Amino acid sequence: MDAFDVFSRQCPSRATLEHVTGRWGSLTVGALYESRLRFNELRRRVDGVSEKMLSQTLHTLERDGLVVREARPVNPPWVDYELTPLGREVAERLLGLIQLVEGRMPEVISARERYDATRGAL
Repeated sequence: MDAFDVFSRQCPSRATLEHVTGRWGSLTVGALYESRLRFNELRRRVDGVSEKMLSQTLHTLERDGLVVREARPVNPPWVDYELTPLGREVAERLLGLIQLVEGRMPEVISARERYDATRGAL
């Protein structure tokens, strides 16, 4: 098998990278790194995501082997989501980026203010 190359449009790794780094994918993976969560707990943790988008995101991440869904046969239904070992590895690297961005936000805000002052606010 040829090596995967995310820069090639036909490489399947590109789609997985998009699933993980997209807004809802990255927030979902990050939230699940903290703990196993039920759907509504996850929805509350990922503030702003719609039920439909979270459901689609979870299906995509499950298909990619990053999330596992466990349905318990009780009434009402109880469904948990958690990261697979691969998902945890991806989340660890993603959380490093999240922490970097959060920690450097004062610089980002200053850069935005300088930009807006010289070029006009967007």
